[in-house]
Amino acid sequence: MSRFRAFLAQHRVATYCAITFALTWTFWFATVYPTALPLLEAGENPLGAPVTTLLVGAGMIFPAIGVVLTRLVTGEGFLHAGIRPVDFRHTWKYYVAGWFGPIALVAAGAAVFFLVNPGDFDPAMPSFMSLVQEQLAATGQADAFDAAQLRAMGYAQLALVLVAPLLNCVPCFGEEWGWRGYLLPKLMERHSATYAVVASGIVWGLWHAPITALGHNYGLGYPGWPVTGVLAMCCFCVVLSAFLSWLTLRAKSCLPAVLAHGALNGCAAAPAMFALAANPFVGPAPTGILGGIGFIAIAAVLLVAMSQSKSVD
Repeated sequence: MSRFRAFLAQHRVATYCAITFALTWTFWFATVYPTALPLLEAGENPLGAPVTTLLVGAGMIFPAIGVVLTRLVTGEGFLHAGIRPVDFRHTWKYYVAGWFGPIALVAAGAAVFFLVNPGDFDPAMPSFMSLVQEQLAATGQADAFDAAQLRAMGYAQLALVLVAPLLNCVPCFGEEWGWRGYLLPKLMERHSATYAVVASGIVWGLWHAPITALGHNYGLGYPGWPVTGVLAMCCFCVVLSAFLSWLTLRAKSCLPAVLAHGALNGCAAAPAMFALAANPFVGPAPTGILGGIGFIAIAAVLLVAMSQSKSVD
């Protein structure tokens, strides 16, 4: 057993990835797919059922479980676990950047998309109105609210973006403690910061593959489905990894990245509420090239800034 533990300890990155992928994919295939596949075959949204959404979100906790198991099976312990007490005197600006940065970058990308495609913008929020009306009709409440009330609900939902980092912090901690709190520093022990950011982003994107194939972020029916969506998700995660990794390295903690991840999850769908036409590979959502232009630009800048960083503690 000691030789086996030594082998695992020498290959901690592979051990962590194997454990995390095995746990998450097993969970998703056992819980999400039995419900999603019949919907997919019927031509419906396989991720549309509320219980399916909850199960997809529950998978976010497994990267953190992977950290715990990897540290236990390799005998590493938890002395340097990627989490430190909040030191606002020196690191407050990274928590602020994590909280509000994604909101600003999503808004910037949406602005670029609508400037390039002005005919696709509608302040009446047609896609949101249509979605809510369908949901109300499905529950027998089609006449419960008029258009003005539904629109007010939409703008109220936008206001919740400001508290999304707190609302989403638990599941986002599950991912960030894994990808930025553990995988990133392990890669940086043997590689440059640039390599670590890109490699961890690709791993993160591939980890999403089972749900990307079901339409997560990129929908269904696009050319090359689902491979094209998985590749796009990897690119998107590399771009996000630059920002989240920078926050982690500068604050010496993954907690600012937890806030940033929560903020992004809370506001990523907001631009589509105003779109008459949307393409997840283009915009206005941040998954697209135009919708994500703010993240792409900041990723390029931060990768250069991190190129001289070698370690994180």
